[in-house]
Amino acid sequence: MKDPAPAPDPPWALLAELTHGCPLRCAYCSNPTELTSVAGELSAAEWADVLDQAAALGVVQTHLSGGEPLLRRDLAEIVAAADSAGIYTQLVTSGVGLHRERLGRLIDAGLRSVQLSVQHADPEAAARIAGARAFTAKERAARLVRSTGLPLGLNAVLHRANLDALDALVELGLAWGADRVELANTQFYGWALRNRDALLPDRAQVARARERVERWRERLTGRMELVWVAPDYVDGVAKPCMGGWGAVSLTVTPDGAVLPCPAAAGLLGPDAPNVREHRLGWIWRESDAFGRYRGETWMSDPCRGCELRTADFGGCRCQAYALTGDAARTDPACHRSPDHGMIRALVDGAARPQADGKQPAYAYRTHAP
Repeated sequence: MKDPAPAPDPPWALLAELTHGCPLRCAYCSNPTELTSVAGELSAAEWADVLDQAAALGVVQTHLSGGEPLLRRDLAEIVAAADSAGIYTQLVTSGVGLHRERLGRLIDAGLRSVQLSVQHADPEAAARIAGARAFTAKERAARLVRSTGLPLGLNAVLHRANLDALDALVELGLAWGADRVELANTQFYGWALRNRDALLPDRAQVARARERVERWRERLTGRMELVWVAPDYVDGVAKPCMGGWGAVSLTVTPDGAVLPCPAAAGLLGPDAPNVREHRLGWIWRESDAFGRYRGETWMSDPCRGCELRTADFGGCRCQAYALTGDAARTDPACHRSPDHGMIRALVDGAARPQADGKQPAYAYRTHAP
């Protein structure tokens, strides 16, 4: 008889996608192209139950995200439920709709930190990327958060239209009093995958930005944390996606589907387990969705014999599926993948100008129904 698989370690992090509604229409959005309607969202009571289950499972931190979580009128109730369960809460927001009274209620409910998204340091360029004017609202939100003493982080998703503005983005973080700036090169899922031709930078652009990051890190030691999320398409190195499939974190979507990572909706489809049907502990420990690519037994060559398999876990399953149709293949971003040529061709193409001299237009993210 085959020995049963060892029980997985408990997760420590939960991404709570409270809604797919958003006032912005960012071309790089990683939300699925099929968005959940407001009518299908979990209620505050359902979220409170999910958070209790998450705490019992071992979760100690949650990112309250979306879409835009501030669109939830019951957001303070959800924050309070997380705090009551003993879970540290961070609000991931565009800043649109955050005012002093609202922030005060969230802090009273137990909010512990805020991560604010920025698209560019120039308001007009930011509006083109986001498909909406929001720079003033973000600046105001940053001032409000800093006035309360809450930790403030800025997140900038990097791509062709803002990589050359990296210095200005870091200076914006300093001016707004951020404790941490995350410079995250675009991960091509959801709307970002649809807009890949317009977003993908070339190697020279990435190299310039990486050099600037290192210079800033030397200057900012002890002042502000600067995080660089590497561009796996350009680097040819598979990212250690989520610390391994079903290894350290889980995502709950607005309608209650539970995913090993935020991009897994397209891979799992109707096979994704849901908190309206199953307990979170069963989903984590026993569901096929979470066990399918956990560990190493699912791997084939070159991953199976690669010394990096315990560091990159075979790369991203969702990316392998999106690019090849087979989630068990080596992530094509890895230079050892037999499919890496398709990535190399895309990056080579990013360096060539369009025949008409224009950049591809964005397909802006739609609003949730």
